Amino acid sequence: MAEIKLSEFITIFTTAVALGSDAMSIGIGLGMQRLTKRDIFRVSSTVGLFHVIMPLIGMGIGLYLYRLMGDVAKVIGSILLIGFGAHMIWDAWKGNDEPPKFAMNRSVGIGLFLFALSVSIDAMSVGFSFGLSDAKLGLTVLIFGVVGAIMTAIGLSIGNVMGRVLGDSMTIIGGGILIFFGIQFLL
Repeated sequence: MAEIKLSEFITIFTTAVALGSDAMSIGIGLGMQRLTKRDIFRVSSTVGLFHVIMPLIGMGIGLYLYRLMGDVAKVIGSILLIGFGAHMIWDAWKGNDEPPKFAMNRSVGIGLFLFALSVSIDAMSVGFSFGLSDAKLGLTVLIFGVVGAIMTAIGLSIGNVMGRVLGDSMTIIGGGILIFFGIQFLL
């Protein structure tokens, strides 16, 4: 097994936390729907799975484009990270942290699928950016999945306690982290 540097692990972990912050903040809103422990487990494990699948898709696209376009693809990936982070901050600043309407049905069936997809789509663009670097694929998506699931479960569990204050704060912090790593990938 290849060794991983502490700095690489910290980058992967903090990126996973940034990605999980969106799921956590929206989970806080969804948690206000008085979900059961079974609902919380089902939603958080599904989000964790999507936090594995979506970066893998993004990494595949990123690797393909890097082979096709070289450093131009790396710049595009960095710009996507920066743009998505800015979008997260803008949404939080404007107060757009309501859970999607489709997530209100106790998150089962298609509602669960759409909820997990909506909070994991950003992981695809991050995966794209990581696909352009030499990140360890297996470790990266494992950390993304575990952290995404845990942060979703935390958000769902404390939804009725912390409300919108923590949701906006986590989204702003997560957006800032994505912008930071987008700039780091550029440099």
